[in-house]
Amino acid sequence: MELLKQLSQTPGVPGQEHRIRQLITEQGKDLFDEIYTDRMGSLIALRKARPKNPAKAGQPLKVMIAAHMDQIGFVVRYIDDKGFLRLQNVGGFDTRNLFARLVTVSPDVLDPSKDITGILNPGGKPVHIASDEERKKIPDVHDLVVDLGLPAREVKKRVKIGDMVTLQADFQQVGRLIVGQAMDNRVACWLCIRSLQKLKHHDCDIYCVFTVQEEVGCRGAGPAAAALEPDIAISLDTTLAVDTPGVSDEQAVSKAGEGAGLLVLDSTVISDPLLLADFEAVAKKNEIKVQRTLLPRGGNDAATIQRAGHGVRVITIVCPTRYIHTVTEAIDKDDLHACRDLIAAYLAQVKR
Repeated sequence: MELLKQLSQTPGVPGQEHRIRQLITEQGKDLFDEIYTDRMGSLIALRKARPKNPAKAGQPLKVMIAAHMDQIGFVVRYIDDKGFLRLQNVGGFDTRNLFARLVTVSPDVLDPSKDITGILNPGGKPVHIASDEERKKIPDVHDLVVDLGLPAREVKKRVKIGDMVTLQADFQQVGRLIVGQAMDNRVACWLCIRSLQKLKHHDCDIYCVFTVQEEVGCRGAGPAAAALEPDIAISLDTTLAVDTPGVSDEQAVSKAGEGAGLLVLDSTVISDPLLLADFEAVAKKNEIKVQRTLLPRGGNDAATIQRAGHGVRVITIVCPTRYIHTVTEAIDKDDLHACRDLIAAYLAQVKR
């Protein structure tokens, strides 16, 4: 889990994925044949076909695996005369989960030594002097304030509008759950690396694309798919596991511990039914636990990949995640390994 911890705790909000891109590049040096960055900033890593019998191998199928590497976060929107920061979110937050947090302000996307720790709280009165009505109010993101504990002159010298701000959280194991921040979608980055490490032979060319700006409209995946023109695309992401108190089984979407999720559809894409059947057959053959899922609202990179160029056959494999879009995103270790094993088993047998 050390790699997943590194991925989870390396900041990279939409448009500022520089550090996470560097980490993945370093991890992939001995795994891929080519690694390069496209114009949008997505990292494209090619692993060429490695057939058992090269003499009989034909033209390899081109498979694209998309894993977005950005995380939800903030940028600095305003610096007031007292040195307090106001934020603009990049990605969707439930502000009920944002009170009394520590954050990291990153004035230089390439240099972690310039990072500054801050305190995130809503502006306004503390509970001791707030009215009953004020206590009930749920602040908006624009009501949140970052206190750097520094004089205003120093803040304005070190911080500028647009600087990345990310929440701080530990990475740890709680029972059978792996818990941390940015599991959405550093889990998918981990799956790309670990599933390919399990592969000895494959007849397809595999393009792992670590995409940018998914959390603000799936912006990076489409241009990458248009350039690569893959025969098949697999989007890797997390999904809701709302198998927790207060929600009916019907609304759970997926359940922790029930295996890798095969997304039938969400509000932006319908998975190719033949690919869905292929993955289920591979899972059955290899005794890998899977579950079908549907997401009533929301989407992932598969939507923009599917519509790129002349169109692409796509499927989304998802890892069930409790408490998604918080800093306590929780994933069952068995589901994580089921996703890894399913991807590796499928890639090992797919051919033209």
